[in-house]
Amino acid sequence: MNAVHLDSYTAARAHLKELLDAAQRGHVATVTRDGVRIALVDVGRMRDLLASIIGSGAEVVAEGGGWSVFIPGLPVAADGATFEEAVGEMVVALREYAEDWQARLSQAPNHRDHWGLVQLVSLSDDHQLRDWLVGDSR
Repeated sequence: MNAVHLDSYTAARAHLKELLDAAQRGHVATVTRDGVRIALVDVGRMRDLLASIIGSGAEVVAEGGGWSVFIPGLPVAADGATFEEAVGEMVVALREYAEDWQARLSQAPNHRDHWGLVQLVSLSDDHQLRDWLVGDSR
């Protein structure tokens, strides 16, 4: 099977299996709707790509008998008594940010460019996010 490009929602419905099969194999699968072309991509492939191109930039600081984690340029930070606790809290904070971004921040000028980060957070499990934060994004 080669790339699958469908020009309407109706055509996509009629050929949904072909679209999904192509995406699952890593082939190009697109649907055009209202003049906008949408790509279907296997979640694992998308997540791995995003993790490889988006560095967390997380900074971890030992202070006051505990640990703090923050990502410069993002309104997200977390604290914990141990390193692991702080990183775990940062995973929670990233999930909350992703929810807020999708609910209301996606069009705000200082947030709209965080689309890739929100996708990465949403497509990752907690262990994957933890590894990404500490620099092991396999």
